[in-house]
Amino acid sequence: MSRPSTPVPAADDPLARERSHLAGSRAALRAMREDVESLDIKDVTANWVNAEVLARQIDDRIKALADLSDTPLFFGRLDYLHSPGADRAEGAEGERFYIGRRHVHDHDGDPMVIDWRAPVSQPFYRASKKDPMDVALRRRFGYTRGDITAYEDEHLSDPAEAAATSKLLQQEIERPRVGPMRDIVATIQPEQDEIVRSGLGGTVCVQGGPGTGKTAVGLHRVAYLLYAHRDRLARTGTLVIGPNRSFLHYIEQVLPALGELTVKQATVDDLVAAGLEVRGSDDAPAAVLKGDARMAEVLRRAVYSHVTMPTEPVMVVRGSRRWRVPAYEIEETVRELLDRGIRYGAAREALPQRIAHAVLVQMERSGEAPDDRVQDAVARNPAVKAAVKAIWPPVDPAKLVLRLLTDADFLAEHADGILDEEEQKTIRWAKPVRSVKSARWSSADAVLIDEATDLVERTHSLGHVVLDEAQDLSPMQYRAVGRRCSTGSATVLGDLAQGTTPWATRSWDEALAHLGKSDGVVEELTAGFRVPTDVITYASRLLPHIAPGLTPVASVRENPGFFDLREISGTADVVTACEQLLRNEGSTGLIAADARVPALARALTAAGIPYLAPGEETTAETRLTLVPASLAKGLEYDYVVLDEPQAVVDGEPDERTGLRRLYVALTRAVSGLIVTHTAPLPAQLAG
Repeated sequence: MSRPSTPVPAADDPLARERSHLAGSRAALRAMREDVESLDIKDVTANWVNAEVLARQIDDRIKALADLSDTPLFFGRLDYLHSPGADRAEGAEGERFYIGRRHVHDHDGDPMVIDWRAPVSQPFYRASKKDPMDVALRRRFGYTRGDITAYEDEHLSDPAEAAATSKLLQQEIERPRVGPMRDIVATIQPEQDEIVRSGLGGTVCVQGGPGTGKTAVGLHRVAYLLYAHRDRLARTGTLVIGPNRSFLHYIEQVLPALGELTVKQATVDDLVAAGLEVRGSDDAPAAVLKGDARMAEVLRRAVYSHVTMPTEPVMVVRGSRRWRVPAYEIEETVRELLDRGIRYGAAREALPQRIAHAVLVQMERSGEAPDDRVQDAVARNPAVKAAVKAIWPPVDPAKLVLRLLTDADFLAEHADGILDEEEQKTIRWAKPVRSVKSARWSSADAVLIDEATDLVERTHSLGHVVLDEAQDLSPMQYRAVGRRCSTGSATVLGDLAQGTTPWATRSWDEALAHLGKSDGVVEELTAGFRVPTDVITYASRLLPHIAPGLTPVASVRENPGFFDLREISGTADVVTACEQLLRNEGSTGLIAADARVPALARALTAAGIPYLAPGEETTAETRLTLVPASLAKGLEYDYVVLDEPQAVVDGEPDERTGLRRLYVALTRAVSGLIVTHTAPLPAQLAG
C-alpha cells in the first residue's frame, strides 16, 4: 500500500489526508527530479557522442518530471478489495492506488502515484456497478488551481449504493477553457479507454462527431503506446499529423503535460513539401484530379518509362582480356528487376552488380577465381556505368512531375486509359515553365512529387502515426501518410460530416484502403462530452443534408448550455454579443466567413476589444479569438459567436461543402453559442 511521506492528519478529516498525500507526492516528485539532476556522467561514457546522447536523455527525463503547479498530480484513487494479481482465496488485504499523470515513488521506491496508463489504473476508467473489477472504492478529486478542494466516492462493490452520475466528472468536462487544449486523463470514458489502450499492431479509425473527444483519444493513445512500447517506438518514432499550424499549436501541450516529449507534429504539407517551395494553388477541379488515386498509376508509368531495353552487348576490358555480356542476357536481368516491382532507384543500383556478376561467371568458367572486390570493380567499370545510364537512367521526381504537367504528349502517353482528354487538360499548366525552381508548385503538386519520390526511393516508415481531421485528405494525401507508417500502425481521426474539401472522404473503408491499412478497425464515438445539448441539436439539423445515415452526436451533459439565435442590423450587434459572452469565465471565439473577418476585425478594434488569431494563446486579459471559418476545424471555445451562417455557406465552392463548413462552425462551443445574422438563415437550419 502506498504511504504518504508527510504526517497523516486525523482520521476524521479525509480531505486533509488527501491534501497531505498530495503534498507528499509533490515532495517525492521533486526528489526524483533532483536525483536525475545530480547524475554525474563523466566516467560512464566512452566518447563524446555517447555523452551527448546520454545528456539529452537526462535532460528529457528532467523535463518529464516537471511538477506543473496548476495541474493535479493525481486525480483519482482506487481501493481494491484484494491486492491486484493476488490469490483472492488467501484473503489478501486490498491495496490503495492514487491515479495520476505520471508515476511517482518515495525514497524507498514505493509508489505514491500510479501512471494512468498502468494496467492497475484501468479500472478507474472501466469499473462500474455492474462490473466493479474488484474495486471497493473509486474516489475522484476536485481541484482549484492545483489544490484539492473536493472529493467524490463511489463504492462500486457495495450493492446497497445505487449508481450515480459523477458531479465532479461533469464539472471537469464543463470547466472553462483558457489557453491550448488540455489532456483528458481525469475524464476518459470507457468507450474512449478501449480505443486508447488498443494495441500497437493494429490501425484504428475513429469516427467521431463534434465534442466526442476523438482528438484527445488519439493523443492519449499515443501516450499509452509510448508507455507500453517505449523501446520499440523510441527506435521507430511517432508523429501527429494535423490539418494546419493553428491546430497543431492548439494541441501541442497535451503530450508534454503527460510527460511525453518525443512526439513530432506536422501537417501533410510539411511532410511532402520538404525542400520544395509551395507558392501556387489549384482550382477545385484540378486539385480533385491531382488528388485522385489514379494519378499514382500515371506516375508509376511515367517513372518506369525511362527504362530502355538494351540493344548492344556490354564489353568489359580487364587487363589483356575482354568479357562480353550479350544484350539478351542484360535484357533478361532488366525484365527480372521490373517484374520484382522494387523501387526504381534500388533496381538501378542493383543492375550494375547483376551485369558484373555475369562477367564473374564467365571469369570462373575460364579458370579464374574472382572475389567480391573484383565484382565491385567490374560494376564500376566505365562500360558498365555507361550501359546502366542508357538502360536505367536516373529520374528526378520534381522534373518528372513538371514534365507531366507541361508536356501534353508525355502526359497523354502515360495517362492513356486512365485520364480522358478533358481530365488531362484540367491538370495541365496553361503556361510553360522553365525549371523546377521557377515553377509555382501547389500543395497537390507537392503530393505528386512525393509519390514519384517514393517510386524512386522508399520513404522512411515510422512506428506509429496519428492522422487528425482525416476526412479532408485526398486519396493521394492518404497514400503520402500511409508511406510514413507502411511498416507501422496508425490512428485515424475524423468526422465524415465535417469534410470541407471538394475531395473529402466518402467512407472510412475507402480512406483506409488508400492509406494501405485495409485491415484497420473503424470505431464510432457518438457520446458528446464537449458540445451542449441545445447547440448540437441545432447543428444536427444539417446532418441529413451533409452526411445522410451518420449517427447524430448525443450530448451526455446535464447542462443544456446557452444557445441564442439573433437577427441583427450590423457588425455593432456582433460586437455586443462578444462583449456579453466575455463577461463569462473562459475563452470566446468569434467565427465568421473568411471574407467578413477584416470588417469584424475593424469593428472589434474600434470598440477597444483586443483579440487573437487562431493558434495564439489566450490570456486573462485577451480571451477573444477572431476565427476565419476555414480555420475553425478542431478548435474549441467556451463561448462562440457565429456571424452570418449563410455567408459561411456561400464562401465555399458548392453548397454541400458550405453546409459542412457551417456544421463545423456551429459546433465549436463548449458552453454557449450565439448565432447572429442579417441575411436569412440557410433553409437547411429550419426547425
